[in-house]
Order: sequence, then structure tokens, then C-alpha cells
Amino acid sequence: MAQERDDRPQIDIAPLVAAAQGLLARPGRQVLAIAGPPGSGKSRLAQRLAAQLDDPPGRVAILPMDGFHYDDAVLHQMGRRPWKGAPDTFDLGGLGAMLARLRDPAEGAVAVPVFDRDLEISRGSARIIGPEARLIVIEGNYLLLDRPGWDRLRAGFDLTAMIEVPEDELHRRLLRRWQRHGLDEAEIAFKLQENDLPNGRVVAHESRPADLVLRF
Repeated sequence: MAQERDDRPQIDIAPLVAAAQGLLARPGRQVLAIAGPPGSGKSRLAQRLAAQLDDPPGRVAILPMDGFHYDDAVLHQMGRRPWKGAPDTFDLGGLGAMLARLRDPAEGAVAVPVFDRDLEISRGSARIIGPEARLIVIEGNYLLLDRPGWDRLRAGFDLTAMIEVPEDELHRRLLRRWQRHGLDEAEIAFKLQENDLPNGRVVAHESRPADLVLRF
């Protein structure tokens, strides 16, 4: 697969870096949640933040919410495979349990799942978050969703951030994403109009207010 060229405008992350540094000044492990619609750049933002703060190495760890996607076999059984990425296609209980483990110093090193976007599957125990991690950066669409079950996650976050991107820009980015994955026009149209963009509206209109808002 061709390497993606990132021509997106860069968010000014200075306020987020400052807030994260404030978290690192506190005792114990802290959790920073970054939410946003599909295509908003959550993963890249988390990586940029970690790159600036991860000194010494291992001090900052990233937990992607996408690692908690239900497997395609489960989604087929549910009749929800075409809508993979909607709120009900995630293992919400598993995510909540993982956050609790990461909050518990007695757990030591914790293995977490990571979503393989090329294969479109979650790989279990694909990353280790060691006990030296002082800041966990969790990123995902629905971390601030104000719906039953999802709303309980908020208590596990010490700081929250929301990325806001205009829908026409999200459309452009998501179109390029699915073109790179080799989907045909009909498949891309379904992905955009029936899944990705509606999910983005859910994030925009049904999320609780964040401590920080980052806009493109």
C-alpha cells in the first residue's frame, strides 16, 4: 500500500502540551482522553503529543480505542459488519475494564489491543504499557459520548480534549482513506454516507463538553 501523504493542516497543540505537562507534574498515573470524529486526526495528534513528552522513553503511552473493535466474525453475527465503527460495534466493557487495570498500580505491565487498519482487525495484546508510564493518552471517537455505558468512561479521565473539524474536510480525508484501501465508488459512498459521516455527527452532537477544544 502506498504511503499516505499527510497534507492536512497541523493543529496548534501547544495548549494540549501544556495541559499534559500539568498532568505529568501530578503524583501517580494520569489519563488524557482525546476524542473526535472519524478522520479528525486523533491518532496523529496522540503521536505528536507523545513524541514531545516521552522523555525518558516510556513515560507516555498511547491507548487507541480502535483496539476494542468487535471482530468481524462477531459483527457478522450481529448483522452490523457494514456499520463497523458505530458505537455499538465496540467492546465497551472491555475498554472500561482496561482503563481500570491501567489505573491499578498493582497490575504492573499491561498488554493492550491495537487495531490494524490495513487488515481491519484488532490484534490482542499487541502493545505493552509498562509501569513506568506516567501519562496514558487514550484516543477514540466516542470517549466523551453521552450515552448509557459510554458516559461512565468519563470518570476515568483526568483531562479531556475534543478535535473539531468541518464535515466537508472530514469528507475529503475519509474519501482519500478509502481510496487508498482500494474500495470502489459504491463501497466508498456507503462508507461515507451510511457510516463515517453519520458517526461523526454523533460525536459532534452527542459528546459531553471537553476540557480543551482543538480546531482546524
